Formats: sequence, C-alpha cells, structure tokens
Amino acid sequence: MCVAQRCGNDAPWKAWKTQKASFPLFPPRLEIRQKAPDSHISTAPTAAAPQTQLSRYSRQVSNRRLPEKVRRQALKLVQAQYRDFGPTLACEYLAKDHQVKVSKETLRQGLIGAGLRRVKGRKVEEVHVWRPRRSCRGELVQWDTSEHDGLEGRGPQLYLVAMIDDATSQAYARFVEHDSTEANLRVLWGYLKRWGRPLEFYTDKHSMFSVNRPQVEAADEAVEDEPTQIGRALEELGIGWIPAHSPQAKGRIEGFFGTAQDRLVKGLRLARACTLEEAHAYLEGEYLPRWNERFTVPASNAQDAHRPLRAEHDLAAILSHVEGRVVTHDYTIRYQGKVYQIARRDVRPGLRAGRVRVEQRLDGNVAVRFRQHYLSVTECPSRPPATPPVKPVKSKKARGKAAHRWMEGFNLQKSPPLWAIVKAETSPHPDTG
Repeated sequence: MCVAQRCGNDAPWKAWKTQKASFPLFPPRLEIRQKAPDSHISTAPTAAAPQTQLSRYSRQVSNRRLPEKVRRQALKLVQAQYRDFGPTLACEYLAKDHQVKVSKETLRQGLIGAGLRRVKGRKVEEVHVWRPRRSCRGELVQWDTSEHDGLEGRGPQLYLVAMIDDATSQAYARFVEHDSTEANLRVLWGYLKRWGRPLEFYTDKHSMFSVNRPQVEAADEAVEDEPTQIGRALEELGIGWIPAHSPQAKGRIEGFFGTAQDRLVKGLRLARACTLEEAHAYLEGEYLPRWNERFTVPASNAQDAHRPLRAEHDLAAILSHVEGRVVTHDYTIRYQGKVYQIARRDVRPGLRAGRVRVEQRLDGNVAVRFRQHYLSVTECPSRPPATPPVKPVKSKKARGKAAHRWMEGFNLQKSPPLWAIVKAETSPHPDTG
C-alpha cells in the first residue's frame, strides 16, 4: 500500500496501474516462448540470428591511449637496459632516467604482447596467520641477514644485515663481508647511535643469538645456557630478545629481503658497484632513503618507544667480545695465547686470584676490568721456548774376548771339504795296515 492509498486519495495509484498495464516494462514470458524456436531456447548463435550491431564509437581510438611512439620507445628501452626488470620497477627507471612516463599495466601488456614477458599463473601458497603490527615505533625490531649475492659476481661476496621496525617498516641495513658476531655488533652499534635502544629485537635461532644444544632427556642433566656475545650485549643494554620459530614469523624482514633481491641488486648493477665501498654508497645514498620514503607506514601510536643511551651504556665496552680470566699470583692474565701484565699502580685488594673481565674491542684493543675499575695492562714479550736438557749418551762397553782357546785354528775357508774329511775318517790308518 502506497502513501496515496493511506491518505485516502487513490486516484494517482489507479492511474499508474492503468499506465503500467498499457505499457509493460517487460514482455510476458509466454510471448518470449512463442517467439523462440519450437525446439528449445538456446543461447548458441544460429544462422537465422541477426548480426550483432556494433556501435560506431567502438572503432574509435581512445583519447587517453598512449601514443605509439612512446610505447615503442618504452619497449625498446626495456629490451635494451631493463630486460629482467618487473613492470613497476621498469616504469620508475623510465620516468627517472629517460623521462618516459608509462603506467605499469600498460607496460606489462606491451611486454606480454612483444613476447618480452611471460604470464605466470599464481600458485596456491600455504596460509599463515596474520600478525598485526606493533603500535609504536621502536617497540619491536626484526633483525636478520641475507646471503644473496648483491654484486652478481662483480666483486666479493657480501652479506646484507638489516633491521626493520615492525610498526613502520623503517629499515636500517649495512653490507658486511662476513656474517659474523663482530659484523653484526657493528651494525647494532650503528642502529643504536642513530635511533637509540628499542624495546625488543626479533631474530631467528642462529648460533649468534642463542646457544643451540641438544634437548636433554632428564631433568638432572639440564644446565643453564650461557648467553652468546650478542645476547649478553642486549642484556646489558636492557633490550629484550624474542626468537622466531619459522621464517614466516618474521615476515617484515623477509619481505624487505625479497624486495632488495630485486630492486637493490638491479640498482647496484646500474650503478656499476663492484666493491664494498661502492655498494655502501648506493645503499645509504639511494636505496634506503627511497625505501623509507615509499614503503614505510605511519604507526598507529605516534609515540616513539626508542630509549636514549645513558652514561652507563658504553658501547665500546658492551659491544665487544667479553671473557673472564683469573689473575695469577704474579698479577698476570693469559688471553688468546698472550700474557698481559697488570700495572703496579692498579694492584688493589682482592685482585690476586680474582676474576677480571677481558674485553676484546671492535677496534682491536684489549681492556681489562676488575669490578668497576679498568686496569692498565701491557703485553709481555713472548718467552723463548725452553730447550730440553741434553741427556748423556751411554757408550756401549766392548765385550771381552773369550777365555777359552778351543776355537783357535778353526777356519772354515781353509779347512778341507766335507767329503775329504769323511773319507779320511773312514779309510784305514796306514800304521794299522
């Protein structure tokens, strides 16, 4: 019931019903069945079916279509310089270096049509539970190393050590020649100097971060795991550590490496980087600023969770290789095959037979600390190896001659042959005839 009927005035309603009956919007279904072929209703084209009428506007070229000259220029440049580039990255370099502006979809269709790109079907991947980002910048930082050859054989094998913020995807990375504890401590030093101390680091279970031991079977066999050098440094800095149980768990850093293996490697190729210094210059000067400008997102909470470094956070002492040693009675310590003498002015009560902290700094120096005081030490000259005493050689005594003379005159070379001796023994004596 419409509003006019509720109000008592049904004249408009009757007029609309009469007009609807006179001019039906759709023909009845019976009429459609009568006009259809007698056999069945089919959507397949028949010979008697009328030809489809095309609009005269369908043959006109779109006013927004890319000029053919620009399209050919873009395909020529991609084929010559950016053959293995993706459409998105190729469009960026075309606009930046050649002032050729093409959309990525237009370029992709052009590459497919020219046979320069093959269409790949998407594979069904395993679905992992999505984890939301942390709310504040500096609340969680993912840390990992990529072993991909960034120089593509033009120089030494380099490793990319990267740290990415979980809330904003802001990245910090450095190239290193070896994926060692010392190299990772240097990258950590650079991060702390730039942004301060985050709340937690999220890494894998590499031996640099945790001591990997076989699982014990009995409770009485369990021993307390000693922290690694990086684990000790994070503990002294007041930074937490979370181990990841799978690569998918640290998807932010894995995505950063996936993009770097495409964009960073090709950027280094175009920059003709062949050394560690040239790779660093491109990474810090072009790639990381472009990444932080394009791929970062604002955090849901504007507060920065990074904490500043305090006076007690001596990075040179914390970010070093630390071991413990016992002071001998002559106030010396032994470290890595060398002997260090403690200065007389630094001798204090409890030092003899006490335990000191030996720090192998990243600059190569060795520092020794006893409790809260650093001791002055000097390397002792290496002692020449002691020569073992020469043992006197005992001379053998000559054996004395035999006292018996029963061998005198016995010589086998001058004696008659055996047959002559036998014949002489068996023949009769001439006196006995």
